Amino acid sequence: MTFSADTPSEPEAATSRRDDLTRILEGRLGPGAPDWVYLPVDVPRGVAELAVRYEYDRPATPPGVPGNALDIGVFDPRGHRGGDPAGFRGWSGGARDAFVISASDATPGYLPGPIQPGTWHVALGPYTVAPQGLAYRVEVTLRPGEPGEPFVPNPAPLRATGRGPAWYRGDLHTHTVHSDGVREPAELVAAARSAGLDFVVSTEHNTTSAHGVWGHHVPEDLLVVNGEEVTTRNGHLVVAGLPAGTWIDWRFRAVDGVLHRVAEALHGFGGLAIAAHPFCPYVGCAWKFGFAEVDAVEVWNGPWTPDDEVSLRQWDAALVAGGAGLDGGRWLPAVGSSDTHAHGDTVGLGQTVVWAEDLSRDAILAGVRAGRSYVAESAAVEVTFQATGAGRTAGIGERLPVGSDVPVELAVTVRGVESGFVRFVCDEGTLAQLPLPTPTGTGSRPAPAGDSRPEVDGQAEVEVEAGTEQGEAAQVTWTTTAAVSKYVRVEVRHTSSQPTVFEGMAAFTNPIFLGVDHPAERH
Repeated sequence: MTFSADTPSEPEAATSRRDDLTRILEGRLGPGAPDWVYLPVDVPRGVAELAVRYEYDRPATPPGVPGNALDIGVFDPRGHRGGDPAGFRGWSGGARDAFVISASDATPGYLPGPIQPGTWHVALGPYTVAPQGLAYRVEVTLRPGEPGEPFVPNPAPLRATGRGPAWYRGDLHTHTVHSDGVREPAELVAAARSAGLDFVVSTEHNTTSAHGVWGHHVPEDLLVVNGEEVTTRNGHLVVAGLPAGTWIDWRFRAVDGVLHRVAEALHGFGGLAIAAHPFCPYVGCAWKFGFAEVDAVEVWNGPWTPDDEVSLRQWDAALVAGGAGLDGGRWLPAVGSSDTHAHGDTVGLGQTVVWAEDLSRDAILAGVRAGRSYVAESAAVEVTFQATGAGRTAGIGERLPVGSDVPVELAVTVRGVESGFVRFVCDEGTLAQLPLPTPTGTGSRPAPAGDSRPEVDGQAEVEVEAGTEQGEAAQVTWTTTAAVSKYVRVEVRHTSSQPTVFEGMAAFTNPIFLGVDHPAERH
């Protein structure tokens, strides 16, 4: 460590002065370096502002070999060890090369507050290290002065103006400048309203700094739920429903066996744990923890791509392997989100449409937890899915208690899909695949070949409803029994004009369970 009397000026910071004190920390990390490296910085009394700038080398690497990527954050003297949230003061990952903290303000991603005297720790996270190693240089500038007026958090309300019991559309996974996104919070609010959303969950990577500013930006009819994307080396966990300012430590791997404690703490707050983009192909992004401790799985993440298709099939397999609908087996709901970062990322692609009693944090999370939801590509796509038998009706995420041989009519109504088809999927696979009728035709079409069992009706009804405010509605029905289908879920896909491995997704639902054995328990 070396000391200098002056330093280059920092962005968002006061101009450097003669009495500023700069500490320069340099080092080198090799391949296989620890996940976290902590650089101690002694801060004297009377410091009003702490400014940090860092850089590291990026040597060329052979094709296919990752280069250097180094994340950064900081902890104050109250503590920096894993699992101890007291000293956390911010994290920007690799999104920026400098930050400033004072009592009154802080760079997005960091928490305003007093600059306490004592030993601070700059936290480095070597995300990937080139074969040649990684050389870093960190400049910490301490600026003396009066602390200034304390920052006053203004979190979003826990309830927004809703429509009572209704379907509410939302994006469960979003980013702003408070982590590695490019939108300001006000821009995300505008994009959410333009997309026809009722709620968003604020999920910045490993920081809660956005929690304290949403109250300045949200209108009365948009709900912002506090959350975090817990970005571990073995996958990302979207947490939704944190009390404002509550931080979840991300510094663990699957082998550490601490996810259950994280989930317990989150559930104590009334929040949800959602496994994000399970098959994301980037380093550290694929989910490696299993699904025993989470409340839902993010099957749809951004535009529908091959990793979403794999996530859908893996989730469906998990429904069966976990005994979904059988002898009280547990099951995980599926959700969808945009994971928006850039201006070009469409907010609400995908979006989770939740049946909730009201537009409040608790009601929305309860609907997601219960699986009373479907996922759609936009607010233009609307899906109604019901099962009817023996004079009873059940909707998405519910159970229809009927005998095994009682005919069950599955009715799907779709708006907003011009050319597509409906796929009915049960625990054995695709039960039926029926085209959505065009606006110019109605009537009945024979069911596709492939299921000749006598329990199945064998005829599908397809018809077009007259135009409404939401556009023309196409309805498809299919008949099955609980003996044939322990559960049924629906996929609405776009018809492709060219041969394709999989068709584009317009919407998919969580399952409806059939039978009287035992109600499916919530996880």
